[in-house]
Amino acid sequence: MAKVIEADGVVTLKLSRLEKIGALHGDISVASSQLISKIEVPNPWTKEHLRGVRAPGTAIPYVILLGTMRFKGGKDFCAIYKRTPAMIYEFADAPFKRWIVSI
Repeated sequence: MAKVIEADGVVTLKLSRLEKIGALHGDISVASSQLISKIEVPNPWTKEHLRGVRAPGTAIPYVILLGTMRFKGGKDFCAIYKRTPAMIYEFADAPFKRWIVSI
């Protein structure tokens, strides 16, 4: 399962080997000064939280969503499993506007 680690002024999203294969992406790191907010949401599968289309990555609705969600104006990275709560990390001036990660 994906883990977010905050240490030494850097926020890192660590993916397992299988997650890297499914997401077609490696670990992601961003300076913690770029972190705007982090909130917990009970259901990350709503249109309120997910935006755009998945490309590239893996998705089975309400089971798994791994990879990049592209939308007009940017992209998000998702690592969502089943119907578990998730944390949404929002960033300023980073490659991904948000990370949505199951907890």
